[in-house]
Amino acid sequence: MTDSYADVGYGDADSRIAFGERPAILVVDFQVAFTDARFPLGGQDMIQRATDRTAELLRVARPLGVPVASCYTAYDSPADMPHWKVKPVQEEFFHGHPCTAMDERIHDPDHDFVFCKNAPSIFFLTPLTTFLHRQRVDTVIITGCTTSGCVRASVNDAFSHGYRVFVPEDCVGDVDEGPHHANLRDVGRRYCEVTTAAAMEKQLRSMAR
Repeated sequence: MTDSYADVGYGDADSRIAFGERPAILVVDFQVAFTDARFPLGGQDMIQRATDRTAELLRVARPLGVPVASCYTAYDSPADMPHWKVKPVQEEFFHGHPCTAMDERIHDPDHDFVFCKNAPSIFFLTPLTTFLHRQRVDTVIITGCTTSGCVRASVNDAFSHGYRVFVPEDCVGDVDEGPHHANLRDVGRRYCEVTTAAAMEKQLRSMAR
């Protein structure tokens, strides 16, 4: 099967992104709204696997001093909410609602920089860029959910801000396998390196040595 994108130069093997000198891990929306089956959007198998694998990656990264920035989505009222077409977001994603709590598997308030976002991207109108600048970060490893939504938006913005972007496929998840793989394939052609948690763990350990 031919790859029309590759034929015209997308995903050129000679244009692979090299890992930088100062990485950080970004954790997008692993709040219980998406990771706990009590909630309408929660309990998706792929997101459960991604949460568990991200937790393992973080257990490697934190003792090595790797910065971690983690976000959740919440609003004060419908007045400050964008025009979401996702009913549970419209009805539940408000400050104080249980669905906005961070999943304990990935949450470490003693290490992580945790903040609220109100748009798909972890970067949009948040304090993330200031945090990354102060940490002298040049490389971001993006984890979270959902692959086709907030993860993809965060990849786009990380690229636009000039970061070297890596996405471990097993640390991001979606409702359906099709959009998950299609979006990873698409951003991997353009903006980032799609990799694995194991490869990122190896990279972080090698940098520490």
